Amino acid sequence: MDLAALVALENASFAADRMSARQWRRHLGSDSARIVVAVRARRLAGAAVLFFRLRSRVARLYSIAVAADARGQGIGEALLEAAERTASRRGCDRLRLEVRVDNAGAQRLYERRGYRRFARLAAYYEDGHDAWRYEKRLSAG
Repeated sequence: MDLAALVALENASFAADRMSARQWRRHLGSDSARIVVAVRARRLAGAAVLFFRLRSRVARLYSIAVAADARGQGIGEALLEAAERTASRRGCDRLRLEVRVDNAGAQRLYERRGYRRFARLAAYYEDGHDAWRYEKRLSAG
């Protein structure tokens, strides 16, 4: 996986709470993380980061990003679907995530895919913004 492309996508997609190259490298080599990518025309078009905890059936979608020139083409939804399949194959029956309260587009995507909002997390992000927490029950593996 192209570490430089992942870092560039991260930096272009998020103004705060970014993963460093060191964090990306650690996650790429970790059994407790999975990176799902979308490639278009031999370029990184998007990436999703999943975290798993030992003996837990709940996976966490930590991040999902789509390159600016690839948005509106269904890549975010395809990444989300692939993340769900990955979590299910790992034996997880639920997938959780957090999303900024002001990110209505992402919220629509998650709700369309069957995620249910269950909590608001005050000042969750580095810049002080709140987050909504979502969860989806997954079908078995």
